[in-house]
Formats: sequence, structure tokens, C-alpha cells
Amino acid sequence: MNGRRAAAVGAVATAAATVTGAALTATAVTFARAVVTPRRHKPDDLEVLQVGPHRVVLSATADTVVPGRYGVWTDGGRGHFRVGDVLETGRDRVTRALLGVDAGVPVPGAGRWNQYYYAGDPAVALGLAHEDVLVPGDVGALPCWSVPGPAQGASDTWAVLVHGRGATREEALRAVPVLHAVGLPCLVPAYRNDADAPGAQPGVYGLGDTEWRDVEAVARYALERGARRLLLVGWSMGGAIVLQFVARSDLAGHAAALVLDGPVVDWFDVLDHQARQAGVPVRLGRFGLHLLGHPLGRRLVGVPGPVDLRAMDWVRRAEELHLPALLLHSDADDYVPSGPSQRLAQARPDLITYVASSTARHTKEWNVDPQGWESAVREFVTATLEAAA
Repeated sequence: MNGRRAAAVGAVATAAATVTGAALTATAVTFARAVVTPRRHKPDDLEVLQVGPHRVVLSATADTVVPGRYGVWTDGGRGHFRVGDVLETGRDRVTRALLGVDAGVPVPGAGRWNQYYYAGDPAVALGLAHEDVLVPGDVGALPCWSVPGPAQGASDTWAVLVHGRGATREEALRAVPVLHAVGLPCLVPAYRNDADAPGAQPGVYGLGDTEWRDVEAVARYALERGARRLLLVGWSMGGAIVLQFVARSDLAGHAAALVLDGPVVDWFDVLDHQARQAGVPVRLGRFGLHLLGHPLGRRLVGVPGPVDLRAMDWVRRAEELHLPALLLHSDADDYVPSGPSQRLAQARPDLITYVASSTARHTKEWNVDPQGWESAVREFVTATLEAAA
């Protein structure tokens, strides 16, 4: 090969490597952006095939065939009904008990699965009086449901219930009845970049690294109104948020205990799983995640400041935990694998009560076994608050 030809081949190889590198970087950036970008539109994901007085037939999906209590939104979210036990299954359909209709008239057509079971505010969904309040925060006024404790035996410990990534406040309604029954006032806030909350520029999630400030604002609101201690409850990313609150807030000393349902305690593990699910090579996904924390790379992703995922790895930081925690996590969790939760519980058996299950999908432990879930929460909260009294 003469010098001119060798130079040409080298130039082509360099150009190809540059193009390949750019393509791989673009894939990594796209993956990272998907992680931090709120998903506003949630499309219908099932078909209502038949409706009877006491049963409903739905298309069979990974969600609709799982035992438990759930809801179905219809008519673009204007209608809602609740379903219970699986009565029959077929190749492409499942028949479930129809437990109640909350809005609209259920008819065959497109629908969307509601893992929260309940729909609406605490008064509509639970029959519990509440007040709609606006909590001052550093990004604006945060909408919050305030459910007072029972007239008799109300506690000076208030519960703050934090929903997960892309969810709504309705996710937390499943915990309100049991907490209300043991005497706790409950605050259920929206946080930055929720559809009903103020946006924080540029409109992306901090994965807990920024949202904890909104929990701090709600904690301050509670303390100014008579709370002395706080029970922090978090689902999925809500778990990551409350853990950042107890690690970083000046008000963390008022926290008495944690209840964590399907929590993110190691973002790297979760997002490696998500990369595999999306068909993205894990190493490439990891590159995208490192861009989130890089002073320059984070600009490609579009986050306002570096997001330190290592600081949110509570398996690595297990020795820093100082609060009793109830950790509920299903081995069938399809979104946040339970492995890190198990390792965290094994590292801190002195503080963590771990409740495993094997059927529920992501944050649906209550749905599959509401009595067991509520019993575990009731026993943990009662014993923890009595010990702290």
C-alpha cells in the first residue's frame, strides 16, 4: 500500500470512527434524556371488551392479568371504574370483578390501566375530608392535599406522602386510610414538573437531587402548623426523594421514620435494567448516565446542573442511614428491581424492616395484598412512634 492510499484509508477509518462515536453518543444522550424527561401524555393501553353488572372483560396485558385491585380510566380520563379478582382468563382476554364505577358509564372501548386503584382527591376517592392547600416552595406554590387526623387521637406526627416518577398524587391515596386510622394527619403534595405543579426550568427531573427541596417545603408547612415529627412515605422515585431529604435538609431532624414502597435506592441498577428493557447496551446507557453528572455532558442531556447518581446510591451509603424504615418491595417489580432494596435491608437489619412479595408489579404491593400491606404499615408506624415517644 503506497503512502497516498494508506493516508486515504486512515482518513476513512478516522471519519468512520468519528461518525460511529457521534452515533453512540447520540444514543447515550437520547437514553439519558428519556430518564429525566417527564412523560406528559399517557396513551390508552387496553381495551374494554365487555361490561356487565358485576364483571368486566378486558384485553389481556401484562398488567390486567395480575391479581389484585386496580382501576381503569376510560373516555380519555373522564370515566373511571375499579376492578378486583380475576374471574376467568383466556388467550387474549381476562374477566375481572367490577367493584365500582366512579365516573362515567363503562362501555366497550379504549381504556388506560390505573395502578393506583383510586381516582380523584381524598374526598371523592376515600370519603375523607381534606383541604386543598398551596405550599410555598422555591419553584412556586405546590398543590397539596391536607387530610387532617381523626377528631379523636390525632397525632403530632404528620405523614408526608411522595409519589413516584411520572405518577400523580393519586398514587399516595392507597396509604391514606391506614395512616388516618392510626391518627396521623397526611400531606400529599405535587412536586416540581408534575402536570399540576410549577415547572422548574428546563422542565426535567432531578431524580431526587432537586425534588427533595419540595418535600422540605412541605415539611416546613407541617411544622409551622403543629407537627413535631414527620413520617415520610415514598413510592419509587418518591423513595429517592425522601432519602435525599433526610440526607440534606436542615429539617431532617424532625423525621421519625420512613416507609418506602418499591423505592429507587440505586439509580445505576434501575437504569441498567431500563437500558436492557429498551434494547440499549448497558455500557452505552451507563455513558448516558455519566453525562448527567458531567459539568459539560449534562448540557447535552439538558439538565440545569450535574446530577450525582452516586450520592443517591443508598446501598453504598447504608451506614449513613439513621432512621427506622419499612421497605416493601416485590421480586416481580418490572421497573425497579428489588435487588438493591434487599441488599440495603441486609446491610442495615438494625433499622430496616423488609417486607418481600413475589407477585406485584412496580409499586403494586398494596393492590395485590391490601390487608397485608396495611397491616405491615400499621404495625411499623405504631411501634416506631411508640418507641420514639
